[in-house]
Amino acid sequence: MMYAPDDNRSGIYEEERSMSGLFDIYQLGDQLLLKNRVVMAPMTRTRTSDGDVPNALMAKYYAQRASAGLIVTEATDVSAHSKGYARTPGIYTEAQVEGWRLVTDEVHRNGGTIFSQIWHVGRMAHTSMMPNGEAPWGVTDERAESDVFAHDSEGKLTFMRASSPRQIRTDEIGLVVKEFALAFKNAKRAGFDGVEIHAANGYLFEQFLNSALNTRADQYGGATPQTRTRLLLEVVDAAITELGSGKVGVRLSPFGRYNSIPADPHVEETVLHLVKELSHRRVGYVHLIYQLMPSGSMQDAEFNETHLSDALVRNVREAFHGAVIWAGGFTKSSAQAALKTGWVDLIAFGRPFIANPDLVARLKNDWPLAEAGRSAMYTRNGEKGYTDFPDCTPHADEDNVGPPNIVEGTASDCKSRDERKQTIKIVVLEADQHQPTGAVEGFPERACDRTALRDESKRH
Repeated sequence: MMYAPDDNRSGIYEEERSMSGLFDIYQLGDQLLLKNRVVMAPMTRTRTSDGDVPNALMAKYYAQRASAGLIVTEATDVSAHSKGYARTPGIYTEAQVEGWRLVTDEVHRNGGTIFSQIWHVGRMAHTSMMPNGEAPWGVTDERAESDVFAHDSEGKLTFMRASSPRQIRTDEIGLVVKEFALAFKNAKRAGFDGVEIHAANGYLFEQFLNSALNTRADQYGGATPQTRTRLLLEVVDAAITELGSGKVGVRLSPFGRYNSIPADPHVEETVLHLVKELSHRRVGYVHLIYQLMPSGSMQDAEFNETHLSDALVRNVREAFHGAVIWAGGFTKSSAQAALKTGWVDLIAFGRPFIANPDLVARLKNDWPLAEAGRSAMYTRNGEKGYTDFPDCTPHADEDNVGPPNIVEGTASDCKSRDERKQTIKIVVLEADQHQPTGAVEGFPERACDRTALRDESKRH
């Protein structure tokens, strides 16, 4: 049996890993015991109040899904100039911290564990989202040929090409690290159990990690794996200082081409160097996007069933001694099969959590899964399509809630507490793509139809 030497954070031998099931408990780091191995993946839903403040409706949404072993929130901005998309939450003002406290209190009241996913979009922004209309900050001044979702000159939300960035100066990088450090401090104040640093899908950290895009000549340049990973590791160190290593995770998308990230001949070298450094720091987990994202933007993307190679995921497992999470369009059967390989410890689900707040129970009991219909327009319409999906698990104050009440012939529905049928058709913003599509978490079947989008927009 193989065991990570001098490191028992994962708590199990390789042989025992392969015997682990999706609904088994899991020890994450030294302090967190997860009640199952199901992770709710980060999914942007753009439901914040003015000022990008989390609110009671968001608290209800996350609390409904607290049966997941771990919830990772939607991507959260560290500062006003880290923002690339409309209505994403922040964690840099007192009002935002207080709003997130509503969320964490409700999740904890319902027995859940919740991490904040924290990010900086880098060049993936439009000047209309930036303070004083300034240019986005990028690893270089090379523009991304991809779109973001922002307000146009008439104030309407629409697709817009990301603006030309300006290269972050070397003397400004310390400011970026300080902004993340404040975000980690605020996450702790807000009651989060930990943080996930978003270093995937073409945003700021991946812009630095990519040796083809990162043509800088300073100590953060793309010449070596040490220089490419320096900024991310400085931010990781800031998170560890504030929260402790076991309460820090990092999300990565090796070989990803999303948001105009160019092909990188040194991606494996970079990833393996990085995960070894993260293991040395005893970071709690690495969250891998196992099914590769497309290039370009969501609205014109073509999705293919392409996954990380077995060789890479084996090498990551050997190099990293904490927990490994995979995300990538998993079903119950494919999740169980993945866990049996011993290469992964936790499985992240995205889109299924939208219409199934009780997803864990449905998976465990083989109950039918509801599906959020792929309407063509994302709307902020109170609870509709957000917190009004039915929960089929039994409640202490109710009888007749559960699998017997699943509506015959409509596997997507079951009776909720007020016996409504859920027939909502919604479109959600994908966790890391932030475009109004019917696909969530990075592993949708296909992007939504643009014509349908135009037709549906007339009704809102």
